[in-house]
Amino acid sequence: MATIKDIATLTGVSCTTVSNVIHGKPGRVSAETVAKIERAIQELGYVPNMSARSLVSNSSKVIALINHTVTRKDSNFMDDPFQASFVGIIESILREHGYYLMVRTVDTANELLTFLRNWNIDGLFITGIFRDSFFDSLFSLTLPIVFIDSYVHHPNFCNVGLEDFQGSYTATKHLIEKGHKKIAFASPSIRDGGVLQERFLGYRAALTEYSIPFDQNLVFEYEMDLESCKALTAQLIQIPELTAVVTTADIMAAGVMTGLRDAGVRVPDDLSIVGFDDLNISQMLTPPLTTIHQDMMEKGRLAVNFMIQKLEGKTLSQTEIALPIHLVERQSVKSLL
Repeated sequence: MATIKDIATLTGVSCTTVSNVIHGKPGRVSAETVAKIERAIQELGYVPNMSARSLVSNSSKVIALINHTVTRKDSNFMDDPFQASFVGIIESILREHGYYLMVRTVDTANELLTFLRNWNIDGLFITGIFRDSFFDSLFSLTLPIVFIDSYVHHPNFCNVGLEDFQGSYTATKHLIEKGHKKIAFASPSIRDGGVLQERFLGYRAALTEYSIPFDQNLVFEYEMDLESCKALTAQLIQIPELTAVVTTADIMAAGVMTGLRDAGVRVPDDLSIVGFDDLNISQMLTPPLTTIHQDMMEKGRLAVNFMIQKLEGKTLSQTEIALPIHLVERQSVKSLL
């Protein structure tokens, strides 16, 4: 493997000059010498040592995405196709800016601080933030932090999220306007001050607007793995006169549809269902899933844009963005009118 000394020998300049050019600090080095060094780098196939470079520049070019959504010990948050897709988007956009992405799940503030002591990280994206002791621990950090899908508001932190309330409101309203009145709501565990609570409140608001009494017995909290969705399905098919279900994720809708099919219940003839996210899987299901669309690419772009601006020390005129949603109507909802 080529070294800085090899480049210096080939070009006839000092190792210090080569190092300065590699690290973007040519100083008084002539353009001709810079070009000579760059040709030698290409010729020798030199690859800079990122650990050494980080010591020189005090920048690792590594951004960490911290998942603070606590999952069951036998699962991981990347099982969710939404999370997997979004992480891929963040990585791709960061790569365009010359940065690397590291992904880590942490349960406690101590785990986060231990992680940061062991790795030279330039910035943090954090998912699953609530106003608790974990959030409080972030104030001791000096590196840029961007929240993803958080309802914790503070001027120290940027946040990119969605109109979650509007999303479930729109989904429920769509079902009501198709003639459905007994509509269930299915979600992973709903926690105060989070995304899922906002989606639940949107569901309730649509019922209230159309004078449909809210029934707590129609609210179900299950995980999104297939076995949990099948257990949920067993509950749904026991409810007399239930005609529709609003879910908080396409993957949950897909699991319920699988359970319904296994139970001989037809979608949408016997039960209508609406998802949330508009993942590719929603078009692969049979029937294709009516769902709430969110622009994951734009969410990723805005999150990275916040991060880059903070890394560059720029003053931000805006620190919070809630992206709009819209309904994508396919074939999983039956009109009862």
